[in-house]
Amino acid sequence: MQFKSYWHDTAPAFASAQDGPVEGKVDVVVIGAGFTGLNAARKLAREGVSVAVLEARHVGFGGSGRNGGHLNNGMAHGYGEAKAQLGAERAKALWQAYDRSIDMIEEVIAEEGIACDFRRSGKLKLASKPGHVAGLRSNFELIHREVDPDTRFLEAHELTDEIGSDQFHGAMLYGKSGMMHMGRYVNGLAEAAHRRGAKIWEDAPVIGRKREGGGWLIQTPKGTIRAERVIAATNAYSNSVECAPLGYFRKRIISVGSFIVATRPLSEAEIAATLPGDRTYVTSMNIGNYFRLSPDKRMIFGGRARFSATSDQSSDAKSGKVLRAALTEMFPQMAGVGIDYCWGGMVGMTKDRFPRAGEADGMLYGMGYSGHGAQMATLMGQVLADMAMGRTDTNPLQGLDWPKVPLHSGKPWFLPLVGVYFGLKDRLS
Repeated sequence: MQFKSYWHDTAPAFASAQDGPVEGKVDVVVIGAGFTGLNAARKLAREGVSVAVLEARHVGFGGSGRNGGHLNNGMAHGYGEAKAQLGAERAKALWQAYDRSIDMIEEVIAEEGIACDFRRSGKLKLASKPGHVAGLRSNFELIHREVDPDTRFLEAHELTDEIGSDQFHGAMLYGKSGMMHMGRYVNGLAEAAHRRGAKIWEDAPVIGRKREGGGWLIQTPKGTIRAERVIAATNAYSNSVECAPLGYFRKRIISVGSFIVATRPLSEAEIAATLPGDRTYVTSMNIGNYFRLSPDKRMIFGGRARFSATSDQSSDAKSGKVLRAALTEMFPQMAGVGIDYCWGGMVGMTKDRFPRAGEADGMLYGMGYSGHGAQMATLMGQVLADMAMGRTDTNPLQGLDWPKVPLHSGKPWFLPLVGVYFGLKDRLS
């Protein structure tokens, strides 16, 4: 078993990073080379704006290369809950933004010729307990009526052709949802941004930022660059940077570990016995699981195996054992199937689980995707590019307040308590 991201290991590496020191002057500096930052850079460069991307590790190192491979439309909330918190108009606009972002991913892939196995597979939200069926059905009826007619409710007996497990009692099918190879997409997006004229530095963490005239001096271990505007696209990895430039976000982003395993490639018979529907799947538990088949037919199975803010080989190995047990419980027929990859990554959560995009502390920002970044980040990148060019009417999150998380300064000491709380909710549901 390899303790590395399957997406990183099976994608051609980005080959066009800048070789020399970080230097010069640009219109916009983007911090972070994930989906958000790279599509912002691609859009800006295409519009003739000079742009530099500064990445602390390598392209796609963070959540863009460590997720479960789902492009699921919809948000982290039930639609009714979102309406109650945001109001009907804003909830609908945000829901439609997720749809629009998946459309945009498809358009970018076609425009830039990115080979990443994109496919509209549909997503199944699975009722893990009989008591979850009524709530799932009610959410479906509201969504189907108000925002997404491309949905369907499946009764328990209709799941036979979709999933080879008897643990589920019904499901909601989201027809617009998709999947792709995340590593090939993020590296392809970087190559596209480079072709358009963006300069991308890897191994260049931002260690300082200060005003100079009407712009900024951005400091890295490789040198200093000047910029008129700065875009922060660091999401959960804002908390891993122990320096002043991202302090505003560390008090608002909760970094939570999400962990994933990938099996060896499955035979056709094994696929027919486990995931014959070949969709993306997510369970209805608060501490649930998500899974799909990879392009080379592995099962990729993930979840919040442990409420941890650490992802390293030791933490990932512990989480991998939890995931292996959950996989075998859900699919007993997989008990003898080997695990080839085990990895983890950080999810950037906000207190209310709604993403944020705007301007604060002298920076434009888009982050806080709360586990739905793979599908939303591409759109947010374009929104941030628009904002850098003076256009604000494309931001579905414009004006949404973002208060600090009480007693939080970047290290989420309270995660074990959160895990206990959600575990209790799952047992009682």
